[in-house]
Amino acid sequence: MIRVLLVDDQEMVREGFAALLAAQPDMEVVGTAGDGAAALRTHAELVAAGRAPDVVLMDVRMPVLDGLSATRSLLAASSGAGPRVLVLTTFDLDDHVYDALRAGASGFLLKHAPAADLLHAVRVVAAGDALLAPAVTRRLIADFVAARPAPAARPERLQVLTERETEVLGLVARGLSNTEIADHLVLAEQTVKTHVSRVLTKLGLRDRAQAVVLAYETGLAVPGAPAPG
Repeated sequence: MIRVLLVDDQEMVREGFAALLAAQPDMEVVGTAGDGAAALRTHAELVAAGRAPDVVLMDVRMPVLDGLSATRSLLAASSGAGPRVLVLTTFDLDDHVYDALRAGASGFLLKHAPAADLLHAVRVVAAGDALLAPAVTRRLIADFVAARPAPAARPERLQVLTERETEVLGLVARGLSNTEIADHLVLAEQTVKTHVSRVLTKLGLRDRAQAVVLAYETGLAVPGAPAPG
């Protein structure tokens, strides 16, 4: 059962999402909050009660404490063992989304996306994968990183990776799934999963979302470059 905490300052949005999620046999809404500060309190109460959420649906623009600050505080306090955060936004180019990914969010979704997309996103994020397939997400990351100068040499942080792990990280950054990476490199999918897991562990990253951001920031992935066929 996937436990979900809903955070949005609009009551109608919270109620609508809650009804949709509660109707799913594999999901349970364990709490709701109307702003970031309330979200942090609610999350702490749920953890204390042994009902820690697996996924937090976090709105970006809220009173008292915005979603970006709440995400940063929530994940920093969790020391890597916290929930997966799926950022909800009305704007597909909201400046805060990139920062939310850097803060540890596992992806983002537009509020007006179809219900099926929301349910899929919750399941993907709960499974430990990042919701990075939508073209808007790749464009968002590329647009922000393009404004940052790429390092002239391979950053020291990436030196811990083997050549194969570095190659896999580059393909993850292009938005390829494990299956697609396996096909491209002619490897077993389980082998790819092992490589991805080792990359995350060696670099101290939460999930694929942070791996993508790091790949762009270190110059391993180049904004605008096409994904390999």
